[in-house]
Amino acid sequence: MSTLAKVMSKFRLAVVQLQVSSVKADNLSRVRRLVKEAAGGGGQECFNSPYGTSFFSSYAEKIPGESTQVLSEAAKESKVYLVGGSIPEEDSGKLYNSCTVFGPDGEMILKHRKIHLFDIDVPGKIRFQESETLSPGNTLSMFETPFCKVGVGICYDMRFAELAQLYSRKGCQLLVYPGAFNMTTGPAHWELLQRGRALDNQVYVATASPARDETASYVAWGHSTVVNPWGEVISKAGPEEAIIYADIDLQYLSDIRQQIPITAQRRDDLYAVTSTQEGSG
Repeated sequence: MSTLAKVMSKFRLAVVQLQVSSVKADNLSRVRRLVKEAAGGGGQECFNSPYGTSFFSSYAEKIPGESTQVLSEAAKESKVYLVGGSIPEEDSGKLYNSCTVFGPDGEMILKHRKIHLFDIDVPGKIRFQESETLSPGNTLSMFETPFCKVGVGICYDMRFAELAQLYSRKGCQLLVYPGAFNMTTGPAHWELLQRGRALDNQVYVATASPARDETASYVAWGHSTVVNPWGEVISKAGPEEAIIYADIDLQYLSDIRQQIPITAQRRDDLYAVTSTQEGSG
């Protein structure tokens, strides 16, 4: 392997776990400062507003708009690929939970609208209905970097193993999920789901959560995490605002896939997971 190839097979990923307040301007200012500090990029679900159906309409923006302009400038300033968490997006009278990705030149290269809306009811613990205000996205979302291909989902999207498998089969080696699991589902499933998606598909998985705010109407679990293709947690935040780093090693990923060659061993004659639409909208 050439020296250049060895260098390109490794890169550093930074994840920003932001303390989100009710003041959008403060959130955006802190995002910009922390991205510059990380010089690696990251984000979390609804980083420009508190998370909750009552907040989505009042904090919603067009894309491009105020929040995405800050992300664009931050990516260009630090010359990084920036997965910018998610914001409530308004488009043609509908609201979406949307994550934008920017390249080192500040250009937007991807917009992912949350595919699976978070409608749950755990008696005595939590009820949340995103569909009361949000509409679902309808496209897979992938983007290319000089290092690897990346698949993007938002929070509840991570529970759907088929989406991660499609991303893996389409060549993604890293899956990124901005998300805000709560104090019921967080301790039970947050890390478990990430490890499952990484292990099932032999990919790296990175999640970015808001920091925990015990006074918020929706209390996020925090614990932004990076998991390797062996299913091991290689970096994890606590509940507070933080930046975590992880070294992504694509040669290690390749080695895992050779040692346990599940892709070649799948029984496509018996079962298949397929996408009904092409593209990476």
